[in-house]
Amino acid sequence: MKPIAITMGCPVGIGPEILVSFFEHLEKNSKNDEFPPVVLGDLTVLSEIAKLLRVQVEPVSWQPGNEMRPGTLPVMELSQLNTKKLQWGQPNQETSVAMADYIRAAVQHTQRGHFAAMVTCPISKKALNNAGIHFPGHTEMLAHLTDTEHYRMMLAGSRLRVVLVTIHEPLAKIPELLNIAEIQACIKMTAKSLHNDFAINCPRIAVAGLNPHSGEQGMFGQEEIEIIQPALAQYEYKTCEAKISGPWPPDTIFYKAARGAFDAVVCMYHDQGLIPFKLLHFQDGVNVTLGLPLVRTSVDHGTAYDIAGQGKADPTSLKAAWLMAAEIAKNRTGVHRHGKRYAGCL
Repeated sequence: MKPIAITMGCPVGIGPEILVSFFEHLEKNSKNDEFPPVVLGDLTVLSEIAKLLRVQVEPVSWQPGNEMRPGTLPVMELSQLNTKKLQWGQPNQETSVAMADYIRAAVQHTQRGHFAAMVTCPISKKALNNAGIHFPGHTEMLAHLTDTEHYRMMLAGSRLRVVLVTIHEPLAKIPELLNIAEIQACIKMTAKSLHNDFAINCPRIAVAGLNPHSGEQGMFGQEEIEIIQPALAQYEYKTCEAKISGPWPPDTIFYKAARGAFDAVVCMYHDQGLIPFKLLHFQDGVNVTLGLPLVRTSVDHGTAYDIAGQGKADPTSLKAAWLMAAEIAKNRTGVHRHGKRYAGCL
């Protein structure tokens, strides 16, 4: 099968560190011959961090079509940064431009069929904007690069999956951004992903309310009555191969979902979903972008500049992101092969 591309993320963040640790662990403990990982990044930076951390894995140059030697870390070289001028935890213009180049290349090569999926290591949103690349995050940049108009962010773990109606928006703007069409679109995309990407035949999706106690029948807000309930009422239950319920009180729904009552929770805003998710999956959570024409997963943590280069970073989330990308790629391949694509609400 085709390899999976992993972007290096910010060269002076923990991306290079978790990559060399991940490959060392991969070589010692497990292999995935179907979807082997390949890094899109900087060979010199990875070699430097491997020496610094005394990791027994050798970064080597790689191009599509090349074989992968055991004990090596294959790298598609996209930058040649001067490591003597770099300082861990301190991004500059050069590292920020390189960080964006890795993402662009991963998209291009995945779309060309060189990779089965792409996984992204953490980037700095501020550094990205300082380099003149004005996106609030990975998700929005990937949507732009793939000409994707409708997309959603899913955070997935073994106990909980959450999908966001709104993503990186100020909390004060959330009520005005919510509408029936957006909520319905989020539900439909969630159902499609659970079916095609996670092989769940009849997914159970809970929709969270916006206000405390889901508005308490209008006492604490009108959004549930005026927006969320109508969105659910107009949803075509019979044609969608999913069970939808809500709006649920936000202070109880995540407890129920984490105990197996639902396959995913549709959340109204970023922190509503990510706070409970990270409480359960801080180390092994995976970010999945729904709606893209390619498979993309990501680690669910930032650049951690304060510990970069110190050997403290944990590669657990990266391993989980790679495994989930392989799972989704395999499931999508099966959907295409057998023609069992999700047909509801499309």
